[in-house]
Amino acid sequence: MFTIDPHMALPESKISAPAEDTSDDEACVLPADTMLILQQFLQEKALKERSEEAGPESAGCFEENWQLSQFWYNEETKQKLALIVKHLQENNPSDSFQVALLSAPSAFKHVVKENKKAMLFEFDERFASYGENFQQYDYNRAFDAGYMDAYAQQFNLVIADPPFLSEECIEKMGVIVKKIIKQEGKIVLCSGAVVHDWAKKHFGVSMCEFRPEHERNLGNEFRSYANFDLDSILNKEQ
Repeated sequence: MFTIDPHMALPESKISAPAEDTSDDEACVLPADTMLILQQFLQEKALKERSEEAGPESAGCFEENWQLSQFWYNEETKQKLALIVKHLQENNPSDSFQVALLSAPSAFKHVVKENKKAMLFEFDERFASYGENFQQYDYNRAFDAGYMDAYAQQFNLVIADPPFLSEECIEKMGVIVKKIIKQEGKIVLCSGAVVHDWAKKHFGVSMCEFRPEHERNLGNEFRSYANFDLDSILNKEQ
């Protein structure tokens, strides 16, 4: 997705300003490429304003950013993740069931319908339009002293989708999840089948039957992992 810097100045050399003797009826004409940049900026600005007015449930119709390894879930997968949230919070004695999504922005709008305080942790700052439901983070800072301490042992459920299929990424995401989750908290990890051993080692989760799917077909086999009986919840809802 092409993003426009709101502070970017339009190229002065490409703006055709009317001369002093130009009539008042003549309009200032911008080159086609400058007009395209301006139009894209105004469209994104209007979308962000509409999203902020509508609230987190409606905010952000964002395109995938492949450079950030973003691949959106399909509708069925988003609904199933929301069902897991609904079931767990209905069967939790706590008055304040809290949910965190790490690098899983496409599931957020479905999850927040079930849990209004759901928090999205995401590197991509486009999702700042979710307001208080968004926190920018970088998994690469997992070992930084004090990083994410403000959210220590806060969440009853964490849904994580590491952006990369490497042990380094899985390990660092695991460090963050273990910091922010409550002692008896539930973990759902959505990632490739190839991370099976790393998921068990760094998250303490086991592979489930549920297979998350995406809007686009990915080359890698995708699986889910959890530290609870995730499949029984989904089977009950069918």
